[in-house]
Amino acid sequence: MSPTPDWVKALKPSAPQGSDLIHLEREKSKIQVAELSAFLFTQKALDRKQEILEILKSEKVFDKSNNYFDGRRDRFVTALARAKRLRQLEVKHKWSTEDLIVATDLISEPGPYGLHASMFLTTLRTQTTPEQQKLFLEPAENYKYIGCYAQTELGHGSNVRGLETTATWNPEDKTFILHSPHLTASKWWIGSLGRTANYAVVMAQLVINGRPYGPHPFIAQVRDLKTHEPLEGIHVGDIGPKFGYNTMDNGFLLFNQYKIPHVNMLAKFSRVDPETNKYVKPQSAALVYGTMTWVRATIVLQAGGVLAKGVTIATRYASVRRQFQDRDATPADGPGENQVLNYTMVQFRLLPLLAATFALHFTGKSMMDMYLDNQKKMQEITSESSRRAPGPEEVQGGSDQLADLHATSCGLKALASTTAGEGLEVCRRAMGGHGYSSFSGVGSYYADYLPTLTWEGDNFMLTQQVARYLLKSARAVLKGKAPNNDTTKIFTTFLERQDMGAAYDILGSDSDLVAAFAWRASFLTFEALKRRDVEKNSWNSLLVDFWRLSTAHSQYLVVKNFYDALQSESLQYELDATTIGVLHKLFRLHALNTLEKEASEFYSSAAVTVRQIQLARTNAVMKLLEEVRPHALRLVDAWHFSDWQLDSSMGRKDGKVYEDMFNRASEMNPLNGLTVDPYPDHDVLVTRDESSKYKSKL
Repeated sequence: MSPTPDWVKALKPSAPQGSDLIHLEREKSKIQVAELSAFLFTQKALDRKQEILEILKSEKVFDKSNNYFDGRRDRFVTALARAKRLRQLEVKHKWSTEDLIVATDLISEPGPYGLHASMFLTTLRTQTTPEQQKLFLEPAENYKYIGCYAQTELGHGSNVRGLETTATWNPEDKTFILHSPHLTASKWWIGSLGRTANYAVVMAQLVINGRPYGPHPFIAQVRDLKTHEPLEGIHVGDIGPKFGYNTMDNGFLLFNQYKIPHVNMLAKFSRVDPETNKYVKPQSAALVYGTMTWVRATIVLQAGGVLAKGVTIATRYASVRRQFQDRDATPADGPGENQVLNYTMVQFRLLPLLAATFALHFTGKSMMDMYLDNQKKMQEITSESSRRAPGPEEVQGGSDQLADLHATSCGLKALASTTAGEGLEVCRRAMGGHGYSSFSGVGSYYADYLPTLTWEGDNFMLTQQVARYLLKSARAVLKGKAPNNDTTKIFTTFLERQDMGAAYDILGSDSDLVAAFAWRASFLTFEALKRRDVEKNSWNSLLVDFWRLSTAHSQYLVVKNFYDALQSESLQYELDATTIGVLHKLFRLHALNTLEKEASEFYSSAAVTVRQIQLARTNAVMKLLEEVRPHALRLVDAWHFSDWQLDSSMGRKDGKVYEDMFNRASEMNPLNGLTVDPYPDHDVLVTRDESSKYKSKL
């Protein structure tokens, strides 16, 4: 392709210019963006993020200009180069774990060290003895061992108890024999395993003297540390291209009577006594699954930011894009087309998602605080778990605090990741045809985020865990033996008031709005309990009820966490009255929009009246959309995403959407370097290849 002519380079978009439109849009609001950003993330964190951003931008390897053009092989090789440089920068600048998370988020793509830095190291830190930390954790932290977390199999995912890989104790030489007895026992989807990892934490069924003891974690070397070739008895590789997430080498792994030493069973919570050959069980079976709980808590924490990227891009684009003329426009309005963001249908799609980003942000912080608090108390657990498998109504062992954490992390992981994943697709479609372009940036976020809705527990399967906990808590309340926590408190309130009704003023009181969500969740819990315990319905027949119950309880937690954040003392000191007022509007928009979508359950539970639902739909939500709309651009600005991080034509902060799109298509697209022979009777396909001149080199 010949160079872009000067006359093309001189062209500008038709007036008004995007930069002018986006400037005028920001002028509609008086929200103090810097102060709101500091309230959400702290000024210290924002300053640190900017420092890390400048470091990354100065490194050639992190140049993003080819991200949307490279095929999978090139993208993986580039991602590996970036991962190596990121590790070097981590050492050079003495980055903390939080700094590394920030850097990874700025790069905004899954990297080949992703599972090493997260699940592998987390498991080694939390489930190993001091001896094992010396043997495995120290070299892993220094990247002498590169690891992954091998749990999911070709035939089993959410059902961890059904895993087929075995670890059989051999008393003769004091080893464990890892074996894959069936093809479906192949570890599958394991991030960082395909080409990168040389070690793996392997979840396998412990077998002693022919008796199974359930899945336990073992550490196994899978590749030679010098040649990086698979070891004898190991078959390992990449599982192939995916819908997204293609910078990560998700892998498969099979064992053939592969021996590992006794010390390779992670033994902080359970072990095999090498002298007696006896199994020493954990004080709580739930402790073994600490890594998964951590991952779920992290998913909840990150969901708001993931969705915010899509909302930021779509909101900025809708501020620049103009289509059609308002049907009710007057001659005084002029002949110009209307901003897309002015259409209520676009507002109805985007602004509730904008409100959800803040709701998820505050919920994620609360979820992580809960996880960290429970981590401190894990060592204090003394209750012993039963040898039998728990019934479907029982929480998986452990104390009440661990049970609460487990259920909360399951429910919020399901709701938060579903909200973020489905919300990104809404953002893409709200941008019309251009949303389908890779240059929008939303498509890649969507494709890379989608696995989150099924990994660490499929979102529909996880809701059963929540239902088990809620039914158990409800039984305890009825027996007067309930622990003192928020769940049992709302159940107790419901039982005390169920005969007189709720009568919540959802349109006039924020606290009543929260209480209505609590009432609905309580109602659905006791209805499910009646169907299970009184009517004796099968567990399988109630799965849809349990999904609704889990969703209701998790939506209550999100609304409550948003409300609680707005009651904090720091809010009054850090933000001005205008910003605080808009945050309260966002809270009501999120809560009332959710309530309206779940109207039948709120009505059937008697939490609200039909008239309240009608007013919420026709008056309150639409009025809130109108009130939030002038602040939309500044609200997304408060998320503090740089153009470099978003890598989006549509999401440019300066509004130069069309200029950026055309530049990427005309100046950066390697396909335009090919001159082809288009005639079907000619064998030649490409007559000239100049595609390499479009490629940036590492």
